[in-house]
Amino acid sequence: MIRHQGSCHCGAVRFEVVADDQHPLEPYTCDCSLCSKRGAVMSNVHESRLRILAGEDQLALYQWNARIAKHYFCKVCGVYPFHRKRSMQDHFGVNLACLSGYALPAERPRPAPGRGMPIVDADARPEWPGPREPGSR
Repeated sequence: MIRHQGSCHCGAVRFEVVADDQHPLEPYTCDCSLCSKRGAVMSNVHESRLRILAGEDQLALYQWNARIAKHYFCKVCGVYPFHRKRSMQDHFGVNLACLSGYALPAERPRPAPGRGMPIVDADARPEWPGPREPGSR
């Protein structure tokens, strides 16, 4: 079992991710409009394997579109450490750059398709990709 320590840039938010042979950190990138703009390399982590050690009160929440995913940012430095996923609501997408001493593998991260997730927000910006569900614009 490997315990990865993580934090935002300023250290106000600190967390731990547990990985092992059955639950390795598998890097991926997502092509949805938010992930492509923030450019993070992430790994899916079950909620039981992520523990916030400090600064939960320093996390700001951003939600958009279906308002299922919960994207967290440090209120102090603005860094994105993790988000609760829309597609797997018992998992977090963890920003691997926030893990101390973690080196990304040399090979390109697996691409994850987020661009095709349906847009359900009637006030969605036209720049947001994805199929529009009835009732959205």
